[in-house]
Amino acid sequence: MPVSSDVNAKAQQIKMVIFDVDGVLTDGSLFIDNHGEEYKAFNSRDGLGMRILQDTGILVGVITGRTSGVVEHRMNSLKLDPKNVFQGQTDKIPAFLQLCQQNHLHPNQTAYVGDDIIDIPVLNAAGLSIATADAHPLTKQHSDWVTTANGGRGAARDVCEMIMQAQGTWQAQLKNFAAA
Repeated sequence: MPVSSDVNAKAQQIKMVIFDVDGVLTDGSLFIDNHGEEYKAFNSRDGLGMRILQDTGILVGVITGRTSGVVEHRMNSLKLDPKNVFQGQTDKIPAFLQLCQQNHLHPNQTAYVGDDIIDIPVLNAAGLSIATADAHPLTKQHSDWVTTANGGRGAARDVCEMIMQAQGTWQAQLKNFAAA
């Protein structure tokens, strides 16, 4: 994952990473059955990256435009603080500002990961803006860094590892899993 010195410097200041869901933590596909029940596929490696990132003391949050019980269940399984999960946010800036306020963070201490034009206002407000590899071209233009992986296919893991590497915590976390 190539990272410029500017992105690395911004990543060193991050205390919270905020993810969009559809197109970032999933590939953007929506599976809806005949009864209106919604299904989403999450990448287990993305989830492990988010858990490891939290173990380093970095907060993790979610702001998504849709509302889904599946998202609530997945975020609970990743041990995200429920107050840091915002669903049904077609205008994501109020949720972003609330996340900053309730966690006593300056926007420069946050990273936001998005994939579509609805994410651009938050990308512009966050200290480190990140787009997935398959993000809309305008979203990429408003981002400091673009992941090598697509949404739902390792993009969140790219983000988590990049931030841990910038903050010097990645190698210590690896020791929890293997003799590195």
